[in-house]
Amino acid sequence: MKRMIVAAVLSAGIACIAGVGDIVLENQRFRLVLGADARAKSLVVKATGEECLDPRECVALFETVQDRPFNNETKLLWPNKQTSYPAERLRREGDLLVVGFRTAPYEAVLRVRTGGGYMAFTLERFNCVHELAYGGLHMNVPPVATFRLLQLPVANRAKFGDWLNVSWDDRAAVAVVGVDPHVAIDHADRASFRLLNADLSRGMKLVGGTAAIVAGAGEKDFMDAMDGLEADFNLPRGVKSRQSPMLNRSIYWTSGITPANVDEHIAVARQGGFTMMLIYYPAMTRSRGYRFLGDYDWNDAYPNGEKDLRAVLAKLKTAGITPGLHTLQTHIGVESRYVTPALDPRLNKTRRFTLARPLPAEGPVGEIFVEENPVDSMLYPDCRVLGFGPEAFSYESYTTEPPYRFTGVVRGHYKTRPAAHPRGEVGGTLDVSEYGATSIYIDQGTSLQDEIALKIKRIYDCGFEFCYFDGSEGVNPPCGVNVSLSQYRVVKTFERAPIFTEGAAKSHFGWHLQAGANAFDVFPPEIFKAMIVRFPQAEAPIMRQNMTRVDFGWWSIYRPGTKVKNRMKVPYETLETVGTQPDMVEFGTSRAAAWNCPAAIQMSLTYAKTIPRFADLMEVMRRWEDVRAKGWLTDAQKDALKSSTQEHHLYLDGKGGYELHAIEMLPTPPAAPQLRGFVFERNGRQVIAYWHTCGAARAVLAVGPGGSDVAVDAQGMRYLESDLPRETVRNAFQKAKFLFAFHAEKW
Repeated sequence: MKRMIVAAVLSAGIACIAGVGDIVLENQRFRLVLGADARAKSLVVKATGEECLDPRECVALFETVQDRPFNNETKLLWPNKQTSYPAERLRREGDLLVVGFRTAPYEAVLRVRTGGGYMAFTLERFNCVHELAYGGLHMNVPPVATFRLLQLPVANRAKFGDWLNVSWDDRAAVAVVGVDPHVAIDHADRASFRLLNADLSRGMKLVGGTAAIVAGAGEKDFMDAMDGLEADFNLPRGVKSRQSPMLNRSIYWTSGITPANVDEHIAVARQGGFTMMLIYYPAMTRSRGYRFLGDYDWNDAYPNGEKDLRAVLAKLKTAGITPGLHTLQTHIGVESRYVTPALDPRLNKTRRFTLARPLPAEGPVGEIFVEENPVDSMLYPDCRVLGFGPEAFSYESYTTEPPYRFTGVVRGHYKTRPAAHPRGEVGGTLDVSEYGATSIYIDQGTSLQDEIALKIKRIYDCGFEFCYFDGSEGVNPPCGVNVSLSQYRVVKTFERAPIFTEGAAKSHFGWHLQAGANAFDVFPPEIFKAMIVRFPQAEAPIMRQNMTRVDFGWWSIYRPGTKVKNRMKVPYETLETVGTQPDMVEFGTSRAAAWNCPAAIQMSLTYAKTIPRFADLMEVMRRWEDVRAKGWLTDAQKDALKSSTQEHHLYLDGKGGYELHAIEMLPTPPAAPQLRGFVFERNGRQVIAYWHTCGAARAVLAVGPGGSDVAVDAQGMRYLESDLPRETVRNAFQKAKFLFAFHAEKW
């Protein structure tokens, strides 16, 4: 042992050099060379001859981490802290790699499985003789907290996908990926490379955890290699889902479809050219916000439960519409049976506390004395909740000096039944959702997520074909594992794998599930275009580097005159909105189409009946959905549509085809403030696209021959051509006047 310690100290500053006994691992697509010193020396993509590693830093391929040194001499020699022991020896025994570490008195044994474009590494066991390495210590050995299963210095390339953990260009692509959802995948930036790594943790899945190196000659070859990995390890088919023609179709979202109105929803969906429909869980289950989540009881609109839902979904499919389910798998409502009248012990607690004094079965409490210091516990109103046994308690504050206690306590919170609580009972602060404080998150280390998964399965298996996992960020650490693990625990119960899923949060393993990632929330009309540029349009190239797409939604349709908050100003500005207008929808969906991405729009039958320009909004979507389906846009047109400032309009050419035009918004006329217009050039003439924002009126514009007046009816989108120069048209539009209104009440 002492010789091992001395050797580790002497070798600590020695530079990485090539040694004898190299280990060569090969498959159809790449060749990996490992040194006997446990460093990765080379990874060459065979088809292009590209070297993909940058081995200038001495980076061990493997590493073990302990919370502190344990065996006696090591503990006395080194500081007691979390300690890393890099690998420094490597030998091959058939399909096994045996790894030795600096100082640590044990070996790791890894099994290597090689496929057409991947090499998968599984931690099979540790070689450790208890009496020799940890004699006299009564404990499980070795005391490994985490194990770095792979650590690869991949040279920088033009693109890097931080979600998938892939560095790539058109000649080579290399990734370190998790093969099961318990593996933590990450990277660290260096000057000329990224250190791609995979970690296993005790208590998650240490022994038996698997990660893989996947490589190919550019994107397509890499995706083929990844598809082989997914097939061989029975993973969700992320590559296959990305090849689905449904992936870039926009989505009609509703929370109100029922057996009684399904035909009306189909008619509205057809009006907008939608072939995908996402249905929010309150459409068919009892809900009041998030308050009943977890119960998933059928609501009154579905008196026959599954039978009714199957009939609704069958009607949608007959109409050519693919249905998806929108759910929140990690949320448990504060009025659900998991909370009241008794807390389920599987609800997550952000801090654990031990009762220092017993609590009586009845009567007021006032204070709760605990053994641990409550410092930094939750103080935000509505989230100050403790759970002990089946009972919830609200509190106002706490002390941070002994005796530690929570103050201003009121028992029976969430209508839980009071109970006696003995000294020593362990409870804690409930993980109340930050979104409205009407739900509590699941402890992902328990069976509750699997129980909820079966309830969601009962609904999904009625005929849904894709899924949106909202609220997926609501998990306990490690979030990099639990976000996708919570989704996977649901998906793997479904009778049929979804075509794809989307989610409000993503982590590494979720790439295999979420071909669509992160639809953004609604933005009011006055900031809609700016927010499209700021968020989904900025996210699209990031997702492209991860070889996938983003959903440019969600969008809501605002009625003119509705009061909204302008989040571009601080403090927020409240104003009466102009309402959702056709140019706004066109700006968003055209930017999405430029990146081969869809949008999702929140729809309701009320919109269809009461929004003045609803038919025009749907016509905009219909045109762009048709363009998507036909693959009509050229690469040059897509590049033009990626502009953050130049707007475009898809114009019907009168022959059943389309023309794409760059447009300019015209100034709002003071004498006709509800008149909205854009201008573009076609065949040498100026074309004015105009409409009334919230009703109908007759207006006069001086855009006729020689600047003569032209009377126009403004209601739905109309077009007017003029031979006048652009500047003259612009000035004339600004001077437009309403003659009289047909239907211009304030909406």
